[in-house]
Amino acid sequence: MAEEPDIDDLQRRMTGALEVLRKEYSGLRTGRASASLVEPIMVEAYESEMPMNQVATINVPEPRMISIQVWDKSQVKAVEKAIQNSGLGLNPIIDGQNLRIPIPELNEERRVELAKIAGKYAEQAKISVRNVRHDGMNKLKKLERAGDVSEDDAHIWSDEIQQITDDAIKKIVETHESKESEILQV
Repeated sequence: MAEEPDIDDLQRRMTGALEVLRKEYSGLRTGRASASLVEPIMVEAYESEMPMNQVATINVPEPRMISIQVWDKSQVKAVEKAIQNSGLGLNPIIDGQNLRIPIPELNEERRVELAKIAGKYAEQAKISVRNVRHDGMNKLKKLERAGDVSEDDAHIWSDEIQQITDDAIKKIVETHESKESEILQV
């Protein structure tokens, strides 16, 4: 049988672009508390950089409050400093080994700004998907020129690559619309 393009690899790479978008969106503050907001923050602990979830337990007891219970009492100040230096605009309140982080309301200007940032993230994901499609189509054309794939098979594969591209773009648009409505919700 003739050689065929690796559709599963293209699909995996396009799904990867969507996962990156979702991860970027999880760090985009919407005015609601979320553990994913502070999980990627790196803490200077034990003479190395460690993610927040490796030095503390993160909980969301209320819609506008994040609670962090630091396991080692000596690391409380390091966790507080990491949160303050994260650029998220959060101010933790220390209570023994616990830190409470109130999530302030977002003003309208900041909501619009966050919506624009979300749009940029979505556009980057679409560009990634289109680059994967372009790569797949180029490989398909090379196989066709080399005679490894017939013209009819190349057309069928081309349609399949376009279909997975359309599906990936559709998922990106849906994810973006959902995040944008979440950001703009007052």
